[in-house]
Amino acid sequence: MLPKLPLADWVEAGVDALERHFSPLFDAVSSFIGGVVGLFSFIFHFPPAWLMIVILTVAAFWLTRWTLGLFTLLGLLLISDLGYWEPTMDTLALVMTSAFISIVLGVPLGILCASSNRSQNVLTPVLDFMQTMPAFVYLIPAVTFFGLGVVPGVIASVIFAVPPTIRLTNLGIRQVPSDLVEASEAFGSTAAQKLFKVQLPLAVPSMMAGINQTIMLALSMVVIASMIGAQGIGADVYRAVTQIKTGQGFEAGLAIVILAILLDRLTQYLMRGKQKRSV
Repeated sequence: MLPKLPLADWVEAGVDALERHFSPLFDAVSSFIGGVVGLFSFIFHFPPAWLMIVILTVAAFWLTRWTLGLFTLLGLLLISDLGYWEPTMDTLALVMTSAFISIVLGVPLGILCASSNRSQNVLTPVLDFMQTMPAFVYLIPAVTFFGLGVVPGVIASVIFAVPPTIRLTNLGIRQVPSDLVEASEAFGSTAAQKLFKVQLPLAVPSMMAGINQTIMLALSMVVIASMIGAQGIGADVYRAVTQIKTGQGFEAGLAIVILAILLDRLTQYLMRGKQKRSV
């Protein structure tokens, strides 16, 4: 019988080496992410609950149909009435931070994949690994490098949520009709002009679909990240599970469902608006 491959020992040694040699980098990343989360949290917590509800309802009415505006009003009023307004804003801050970082990282990597088949071939198995690895596994190295709290939750959420943005940015650019690209080249466009004036505008609907999926995945991961001290509604869900409080778990889960529907529908309507303008 062959001896067991010491894969776990190799991983532990690699993690220890990274922790020893890159500790200042991890501290800088932690400070940056903590600052972004703090900024979003301040933005969402600063207005009174009633004013934030009015702002989000008006935005939903203006960007979408009246039905979603009405759902926004009733849903947010229900969240406030159940006493989950503060945790909901904390969760929203974490989701927006994770989505922001995922977009900042994902769009350039998607452009890189679209411009180079070699880059796509290298990144594709990495993205497959990131999407198929169980979400709980990401929490372990995140805690090792960044401790407990919101920062490892955001890190794990970014790892879990960034692949759709990369994939669909790459797909959207590759699906731009070749005759349009050739026409831009014939008129003497530089590589940057071709990218920013032809390819990216036409790829926006596909990119928005990726961003929509990234936001949904970030929301699901942020709830799981409550196990390592991340703030938000996930902490209430986790507390209800550990204490076997079915009613409290249902209320917290309902708040997450309302938030998920709002984020999903708003990004979908934004995507449709981009598609109409690009036609």
